[in-house]
Amino acid sequence: MARRVQLEVFELTDMTEERIELGQVELEECRLAAYEGGYSAGWEDATIAQDKEISRLRADLGQNLQDLSFTYQEAHAHVLATLEPLLQDMVGKVLPAIARQSLGQMVLEHLIPMARDLADEPIKVVANPVNRDALEDMLIANSPVPLVFCDEPSLGEGQVYLRFEQEEARIDLDSVITAIASAVSSFFKIRKHDEEKARA
Repeated sequence: MARRVQLEVFELTDMTEERIELGQVELEECRLAAYEGGYSAGWEDATIAQDKEISRLRADLGQNLQDLSFTYQEAHAHVLATLEPLLQDMVGKVLPAIARQSLGQMVLEHLIPMARDLADEPIKVVANPVNRDALEDMLIANSPVPLVFCDEPSLGEGQVYLRFEQEEARIDLDSVITAIASAVSSFFKIRKHDEEKARA
């Protein structure tokens, strides 16, 4: 014989509904209050969202500026690191070569004003023997006064003395090159020191 299942009965004991009646004016006031409440809540949400977005944009901008500054410093340091050997080579190799090529012309530029004060007195050109041939070729062809060439091995390749009577003029491209080399070297030493100080 099948067993019967008894189910619990759920019944609503109070089916009465409480009705609220509002007049037209009261209904409009309720609608207006609901609209204003919703509008205020929406405005507040929009303001909070906007403040969050502005804060995010400020943070992003700050980070981007910091990254940009760091990138600029890295690029600047890289350019200087690349330039250093180039400038050192120019000072060590290019400038001395240019000085050797232009030495004769510079001596000639000093000779021409001297020639105005001389009669036929020869000018002594004292230089390193390495420059003798080049100086002779240049000066003999273009000098307005007679010249006597004297070798002086103790002089640098960029140094020449012009002597006549009791006067002497000195051309010293070696000192100019040394001064430029010293300036380039000092610049990069100071730069490296500043970079190390900034990292510390």
